[in-house]
Amino acid sequence: MDAYIQFAKQAIEEYIKTGKVIPVPKDLSPEFYSRKAGVFVTIYKEKELRGCIGTYLPTKNNIAEEIIDNSIAACSRDFRFNKITEKDLPQLSYEVSILSEPKPVENIKKHNPRKDGIIVKCVDGRCGLLLPNLDGIDAVDQQISIACQKGGIDPRSDKIRLFEFNVEKHQ
Repeated sequence: MDAYIQFAKQAIEEYIKTGKVIPVPKDLSPEFYSRKAGVFVTIYKEKELRGCIGTYLPTKNNIAEEIIDNSIAACSRDFRFNKITEKDLPQLSYEVSILSEPKPVENIKKHNPRKDGIIVKCVDGRCGLLLPNLDGIDAVDQQISIACQKGGIDPRSDKIRLFEFNVEKHQ
C-alpha cells in the first residue's frame, strides 16, 4: 500500500476508533516533513464516494499535518455524508491528492479537466473547487459549472476568476 494511503488510513482508523488525532510519526519519508502543499483526502466505500475534504493551499507546517487534518475532516466533517463508523472501516479505500500551487487559467481552451483541477473564485471570497480526472466530467464547462455549484457561485452574475492546478494522486 502506498505510504500516503497507509498514513491517511492510519489517521482515519485511529480517529474513528478512539476519537484521538494521531501525532505526526517520526518514521515517515523526509518529504512528509519538508514539503508544503494543499492536500485532499477522498474516501470511498465500495467505490462510492464517502467523503472528500481538503485544502488547495497549505494550511499546516507540512504535508504530514495536512494529511492528518484532512483525513479526519473527510471521515467526520463532510456534511454530504453520515459520519464514518468503525463498522465501515473494512470496506473503505482511500485516495490522497497532493495539489500543485494554483495558477490563473491563461487559456481556457488549453485547460484539460482530465489533468487539470479547477478553482472558481469570486471577489467576495466564495470559492468552488473540483479535482481533475473525475468520472463523468469530460468538458471544461461542466467542470466549471460543478465547481460553481459547490461554491454557491452564479457564473452569469458573479465576477469570477479561474485557477488551475495539477494533482499528484496516490491510490
